[in-house]
Amino acid sequence: MKNSVQLIGHVGQEPEIKNLEGGKKLANISIATNEVYYKDNGDKVEQTQWHRVTAWGKTADIIERFVTKGKEIAIEGKLTHRSYDDKDGNKRFVTEVVANEILLIGK
Repeated sequence: MKNSVQLIGHVGQEPEIKNLEGGKKLANISIATNEVYYKDNGDKVEQTQWHRVTAWGKTADIIERFVTKGKEIAIEGKLTHRSYDDKDGNKRFVTEVVANEILLIGK
């Protein structure tokens, strides 16, 4: 099996772009995906999940040029987990999708 994630959703905030040493570019965005279903009694239930997405290189360039808050996009990438120590010395854990492809869907 392959570690592969595909998401279609709306961008929750303006992309955060970082230009790193050596000319590398990093883009961070959050994507909201919505699921709608109905309970047995007919009540509509909407659930929104937020996904942290990171992109490098050319994919980050595309995000910087074309992606804005609210835009509908599709991404494909891999799920990653990492940890770091915050400024207070507490260990923090992050799960994110590292995108290698992006498709602009909405206007």
